[in-house]
Amino acid sequence: MADQTITLEVFRYRPETDNEPTFQKYDVPYRADWVVLDALNWIKDNVDGTLSFRWSCRMGVCGSCGMMVNGVPRLTCSAFLREFFPEPVRVEPLANFPVERDLIVGLDSFMEKLKKAKPWLIRKEEKPLSEGEYLQTPAELARYKQFSMCINCTLCYAACPVVGHEPHFLGPAAIALAQRYNLDSRDQGRDERQEIVAGHEAVWDCTFVGECSQVCPKHVDPAGAIQQAKIASTIDWYTRFLLPKGQTR
Repeated sequence: MADQTITLEVFRYRPETDNEPTFQKYDVPYRADWVVLDALNWIKDNVDGTLSFRWSCRMGVCGSCGMMVNGVPRLTCSAFLREFFPEPVRVEPLANFPVERDLIVGLDSFMEKLKKAKPWLIRKEEKPLSEGEYLQTPAELARYKQFSMCINCTLCYAACPVVGHEPHFLGPAAIALAQRYNLDSRDQGRDERQEIVAGHEAVWDCTFVGECSQVCPKHVDPAGAIQQAKIASTIDWYTRFLLPKGQTR
């Protein structure tokens, strides 16, 4: 076993020298307990120090090591080589993002979309600190907890066919996080978010393919969050016609 190897076919792009991307093959020691990220680090440490990629925690928490592994968006810290051995493993940058260098993609557009969704608590008026914390029941926490598990790894954006065709689509993670705060009993910013979530290039662009939920490493189910947001938007629309003017539900 110690002498066995596995081949990684790695996407390479160095903008200062390359006119277009290429793939480079590396033979890496095969170890059943290694993940793809271990293999990439072995290449960088022992074969080619110019190889560029992002990673940090190695525990599926930070979300920074997302890449396409054999065509599927994965966290490379949890994609074990034994899943692919003895076949080669093709490693590419996440789809639907601009490539900056090798396996590193630009995340500016995602960060702008995330900011648009306002994924933070909004209060119209804060109560005095002397009155203590904003407490919640277990049931109130359970309403949004699943959607709060998002680690911003952007795998859902790489998997989403709508993002691929409509780059301005708000996208799964941003909508799921908006829904997370809309469901939070401590929050008072739903109306602000709904203008974005129910507006142009947001929930109604989603065709409910469901790939975002399939690839999510934290089982956030962004597709489910989007459907919830669609229902809430529909209720809002009908409410404006059914309730007397100025009255809200």
